[in-house]
Amino acid sequence: MCNSEIRQLALEAKKAARVMANVPQDIKNNLLNRMAEALEAGMAELLPANEKDIIAGREKGLSSAMLDRLVLSEKRVADMASCLREVATLPDPVGEITGFKIRPNGIRVGRMRIPLGVIGIIYESRPNVTSDAAALCLKSGNAVILRGGSEAIHSNTAIGTLLKKELQAAGLPSEALQVVPTTDREAISELLKLEDCIDLIIPRGGEGLIRYVTQNSTIPVIKHYKGVCHTYVDAGADFAMAEDICINAKVQRPGVCNAMETLLVHQDAAAAFLPRMAAAFAQHNVELRGCEQTRRVLPQIKAATEEDWGAEYLDLILAVKVVANMDEAIEHIQTYGSDHTEVIVTRDYFNAQRFLREVNSSVVMVNASSRFSDGNQMGLGAEIGISTTKLHSFGPMGLEDLTTRKFVILGEGQIRT
Repeated sequence: MCNSEIRQLALEAKKAARVMANVPQDIKNNLLNRMAEALEAGMAELLPANEKDIIAGREKGLSSAMLDRLVLSEKRVADMASCLREVATLPDPVGEITGFKIRPNGIRVGRMRIPLGVIGIIYESRPNVTSDAAALCLKSGNAVILRGGSEAIHSNTAIGTLLKKELQAAGLPSEALQVVPTTDREAISELLKLEDCIDLIIPRGGEGLIRYVTQNSTIPVIKHYKGVCHTYVDAGADFAMAEDICINAKVQRPGVCNAMETLLVHQDAAAAFLPRMAAAFAQHNVELRGCEQTRRVLPQIKAATEEDWGAEYLDLILAVKVVANMDEAIEHIQTYGSDHTEVIVTRDYFNAQRFLREVNSSVVMVNASSRFSDGNQMGLGAEIGISTTKLHSFGPMGLEDLTTRKFVILGEGQIRT
């Protein structure tokens, strides 16, 4: 696909975005429900297409984490359909006017939510991103250009084809949803130059992809380099609760960005908690790498290196550090964390409140698994990505994060003197 074709695709998306910005809420909701039905009815097309990608991925030697993200099953397709339906039930942010103030001269000044325009999503592996991104972008009145990785080309194309048919059936421009039909990396380079057509780029994938996009884009980029998530087990924590949280955070899906990568344990809890935790992790084949104090309690585990503290393993590997107090835990998080998700397990109300105040990652939790750092789990219906930079959004991004606000002024003939 040549550069002129990529540009034409973006121009068509820009034209479609002007239409989508003014589509009524009920029509958008009906569209998303029809799209959900199309996915469920299209299993016979989606699963064989996905199988082609799985076979090719194994031949290429993709990691177990990448293959896990790539797989579509009947349950995952059903989950994709469920996300579409949930987004359909959410309030439409477009057109909402807030913050009206009456000025001394009588004019009323407020702000109205409007779509961003055209959003480019560049992502690896996960085919569910294709439908999740479509749902959020279309519901928020935007057009979307989706450029998935070569490892998921058959899956993404099949999903995009089903969804585009529903746009056409609803009398809406199918160009509002574009799946770039090439695996050529030049397509990414060209997309990143089209600042006159595309309003925002959201990369989802490995750190290498995100750094490449950030360094080469002339368009604003939402960044999320990696998820180095910590769980801090405080002195006096409920050990049964802490064990459940830690096992879930590390083991349920180790290849995702909200999995725990480092366990921090207060020194007063270490002697009793670490052996219990090590036994539980051993049942799930988790490799532990510990600091010097940790290895005094667990001499059988590997020694952690400096590189382990900032590692996003995306695997059944966990760094463990004993800390003297909460100050040291917070200092460690600030030094090695990635501003993604941090958890404290504690029975101390004041420690919990202090952790919430002083840890400034995009999601901070008390007594819950880091696996809840997910747009769907947090009530957003789905997420377009997780921003670990503070402009213009921070954390899991939902409908409101795909809009901006313009000023509106209501007057009765006032003129400026």
